Amino acid sequence: MFAIIGGSIPGAPPIMRLSAANHAKLVYAMVEGKANPQTVINRQIVHSWRRCLVDYGLTPSDNPDPCVLSRAQIAERQDRAHQLLQIGRVEMANLYQQIAGSGFAVMLTDSDGTVLHYVGDPRFSNTATRAGLQVGSIWNEEIQGTNGMGTCLVEQKPLVVHHNEHFLPRNTVLTCSAAPIFDPYHDLVGVLDASSESQLAQQHTVALVNMSAQAIENRLFLSSFKSSHLLRFHSRSEFVSTLGEGILAFDDTGKVLAANRNALFQLDWQARTERVVGQNIEQVFDVRVPNLLEKGQCHTFHPVPIRAAKDGRRFFAIIQPAEQGAGSIIGYRPHTPVRSPSVVKPIELNLKELSSGDPRIAENAARATRILDLDIPILLCGETGTGKDVFAKALHMSSRRAQKPFVAINCAAIPETLIESELFGYKPGAFTGASRQGSRGKIMQANGGTLFLDEIGDMPLNLQARLLRVLEEKEVAPLGGEKTVDVDVRVISATHRDLERLVETEDFREDLFYRLNGMCFTMPALRDRTDKRALITRLLELEFGPGNTELNEDALRCLESYHWPGNIRQLRNVLRTAAMLSDKKILTAKDIPDHIRCGGRSAVHATDTPEAPLANAERNAILAILEEAHWNVTKAAKELKVSRNTLYRKMKRYTITPPR
Repeated sequence: MFAIIGGSIPGAPPIMRLSAANHAKLVYAMVEGKANPQTVINRQIVHSWRRCLVDYGLTPSDNPDPCVLSRAQIAERQDRAHQLLQIGRVEMANLYQQIAGSGFAVMLTDSDGTVLHYVGDPRFSNTATRAGLQVGSIWNEEIQGTNGMGTCLVEQKPLVVHHNEHFLPRNTVLTCSAAPIFDPYHDLVGVLDASSESQLAQQHTVALVNMSAQAIENRLFLSSFKSSHLLRFHSRSEFVSTLGEGILAFDDTGKVLAANRNALFQLDWQARTERVVGQNIEQVFDVRVPNLLEKGQCHTFHPVPIRAAKDGRRFFAIIQPAEQGAGSIIGYRPHTPVRSPSVVKPIELNLKELSSGDPRIAENAARATRILDLDIPILLCGETGTGKDVFAKALHMSSRRAQKPFVAINCAAIPETLIESELFGYKPGAFTGASRQGSRGKIMQANGGTLFLDEIGDMPLNLQARLLRVLEEKEVAPLGGEKTVDVDVRVISATHRDLERLVETEDFREDLFYRLNGMCFTMPALRDRTDKRALITRLLELEFGPGNTELNEDALRCLESYHWPGNIRQLRNVLRTAAMLSDKKILTAKDIPDHIRCGGRSAVHATDTPEAPLANAERNAILAILEEAHWNVTKAAKELKVSRNTLYRKMKRYTITPPR
């Protein structure tokens, strides 16, 4: 599904950053073939360095200022790439939610390497500013040298450019994972990139970026041919309507108008679009055009068998008729696949469905039930990834506002300059680059329903006062407008930060804190939950459907014993990636990423020693026996054939604590 070009091997020791002088020496030595034979740099990176030196005339010791376009030029490029930008924003938000809290920025460029849209972690903002990672900056190789976005434009493959692999010394602080985006005619239209200061170039990140890029590609295809008939197929029925499906667009006569990359791959035609585009679909599949059109009119999304015309291979396909639900095509949600490797779908549960056995989650749900329809603002606290957004949506779905809008806004993911217009909306022409139609804003969109303010602790101080006024007066005035509009919203806020501490340091308004904190709920970290096994099983069912993907006992134990610094969000990503990269229904420990299987860097203190694998094995064995004994230490010690004191010492050594 993806290839990694450049970057260090996942799990390898971090690469030490070089001084500017030593970095330049390394570049010249590698390009001239005079480097130490033990120096290992990926050949695609060396080719890129050669282009920078020979073709572009760049110098590896220079640090030129970032090249940033004017507002008018940015608006012109965004308007030119309107369709890509509209679809890309949605997928970028989904991708960012998967890696939020990890110090990443997600960027979308056009085919010239100009950044069209940016979503970033506030902790990465200073580095991003210094590096010139912002909307309007140009990141092609000619200007920025070897880098994730620019080199991806040249190589046209998913890649990682890690620290010293960048050409300019200013950029060697970055780790960039990038993937290309192609239009329905297989022309490169942009690049999706996730950059951070990570010490390791991780396979997991480039896989997520590539999947999001493929999602953008498929949605571009579906959007471009919404007035044509679509044949969506795969060799396995459960993968129809997923990122891996092949898509052919054809007209009423059966003439094939376009084919996506997966269609060419499924048909073993590589990138030779001329072999299929222009042909009649009856030459591609052993079908009659009237029969296809008839199936399309049946509005069925159940895949039916279909055979290739040239070799008789069996596929499964659905027919999507022309002009059928353009909105659903844009949203790419016509069919819920059995096992979909698409971007993360939001979990939607009500309060009664939240608990998998953890008493704190059950208590939170019970307390929330008692205030469901009262006008009490709610504050959700807890580490990043603990499910605050899921709890907020469950509260909304259980209330009398369930049929009204639920509007979420991540205060940390939107540039400070755009938060005000996103929240309060604006009138036409309110500022340079404003839409001609204006915008209602998130608060007005949530009228009658629920407004979820995620990462409220990152809201700028100047906007906190305006938000407080809206909450107090229950009316909002858009930017550039004078007339206020009454609003009725239930406000739920969430943060992983200590708001009381922020109040003390005057980084958060005290009056807004008390206005938002009508009732506070703390979401427990995944490592502290007592229902991990049930939660893991449930997440698999929600993701892929009951019984479609399972974990064997060894895999379950690996996941249970890991410390999960990224909490439920990290767990979901690991489950999805493991399922996508495996062709088996039952996942084993071998399908779990190495760093999870080995217990992680802080799961057990003994992992800092050479005996780490044995220590982790012993810890996992003790945990399993304790679970089977329902945490009866006497019974577990007897099963392990050790004294209770010995077992207590080992539990202390491996930081094993009984569930509360």
